[in-house]
Amino acid sequence: MPLREHLTELRKRAFLIAAGLVVGALAGWLLYDPLLELLTRPLHLAASTQHKDIALNFTALGSPLDIRIKVSLFLAVLVTCPWWLYQVWAFITPGLTKHEKRYAYGFLASAVPLFLGGAALAWWVLPQAVDILASFVPDGTSQLVNAQDYLTFVMRLVLAFGVAFVLPVLLVVLNFAGIVRHETLARGWRWAVLLAFVFAAVMTPTPDALTMVLVAAPICVLYFAALGVAFWHDRRVERRT
Repeated sequence: MPLREHLTELRKRAFLIAAGLVVGALAGWLLYDPLLELLTRPLHLAASTQHKDIALNFTALGSPLDIRIKVSLFLAVLVTCPWWLYQVWAFITPGLTKHEKRYAYGFLASAVPLFLGGAALAWWVLPQAVDILASFVPDGTSQLVNAQDYLTFVMRLVLAFGVAFVLPVLLVVLNFAGIVRHETLARGWRWAVLLAFVFAAVMTPTPDALTMVLVAAPICVLYFAALGVAFWHDRRVERRT
């Protein structure tokens, strides 16, 4: 496909992703109050278990509106993940044969639960992280948490875990498109494991190593699963040629 057609296709897919996010953001705008309560629950749990006064603080006049827009877009990214993942795959799959596209659709079906599974894992880690960080507040004092900083931290954590779980599926699709071979993935496995543990260490600000291992292990397993699928695909292609 010529470069101009690639750019046209990219613009088309980006527009469709944006349109889907707008629709999802409208739902997020209407559900803002219960969604905000859900996102701030780890903060309230930490305050109640440690018997400390911890509350959100809106520091600027425009902060409530800005946060409402961000929270709405956050929900949009989650609920429309099948839509925007499909658009990403649709941009990649023109390079695949008709037979290989059927596999790509199967990988898309696995990418959605993986993204949501990564987001769920982040939500499991979040209360522990907030509780640990809140424990440093001295007794007899109050903590006003900047609402912008807290909610940005929560949303980035959830989305980062979701994307991390989808990356191995993207590697498989790139392998099917002939861009990445299994030898490349095999040579980079040490870096992949290292990056998985670095990601887990940064994203789980808890002092115990067990939580870091529990977060990094699924990412490593998914990488090696992608390597196995790429190896199978490359061998199959070699036998046909």
